[in-house]
Amino acid sequence: MSTTTKIALVTGGSRGLGKNMAIAIAKKGIDVILTYNSNKDAADAVVKEVESAGQKAKAFQLDTSNTSFFDGFIKDVTAYLTKEYNKPNFDFLINNAGTALYAPVTDVAEKQMDDIYDIHLKGVFFLTQKALPFMNNGGGIVNISSGLTRIIYPGSSVYGAIKTAVETLTKYMAKELGARKIRVNIVAPGAIETDFGGGRVRDNKEINDQIASFTALGRVGLPDDIGGVVAFLCSDDAYWINAQRIEVSGGQAI
Repeated sequence: MSTTTKIALVTGGSRGLGKNMAIAIAKKGIDVILTYNSNKDAADAVVKEVESAGQKAKAFQLDTSNTSFFDGFIKDVTAYLTKEYNKPNFDFLINNAGTALYAPVTDVAEKQMDDIYDIHLKGVFFLTQKALPFMNNGGGIVNISSGLTRIIYPGSSVYGAIKTAVETLTKYMAKELGARKIRVNIVAPGAIETDFGGGRVRDNKEINDQIASFTALGRVGLPDDIGGVVAFLCSDDAYWINAQRIEVSGGQAI
């Protein structure tokens, strides 16, 4: 096996944007580890797609909102890596897993806010912390944010606010990990046609048309619009990009 094989860990890689990221990363010649929350069959299908692109892949179950699972997950991942690559290290971490919340400020329950915080901020922070001892110097972290940190769309106050926190966290990570030459960036997709949030953007024609109407390129985003950008950030061509928020929205609300 080539000693130059690089490996990326993608959370929430069984569907939607995470699936597209995993496949796009594989097409860059990078092996993939992906996580799924509950749908093993979907995760296994992504593994097969990655393998058909000529790269190795492995799926692990993980609820990224529950930090008590992280030690066991890292133990399982590093055991797999040691078995397959003779070392427990990997190169890239893509913190993609997440859920949606659409509710006006007047209606948000405390439990709803806790759930979004746990998966989008607390989970991202502590999974990264647990992963860092096993990340190779010179690798990279890509956190996933949202166009909703810039575009104020009613009903997304909690989601947008917590994703804003992740954007600030990304800059701190980039500064603190600079000595290890680990670059940290954040990708902020605009509205995308996936099953995220129950397929709200994909299936509600009124919402879809409304977003398309204020997007410079004239349509809502597709998963294929996002994965390639994340894959690029895992390439040597993106080495000098660090601590950046990259919005991938087709020019929504500009």
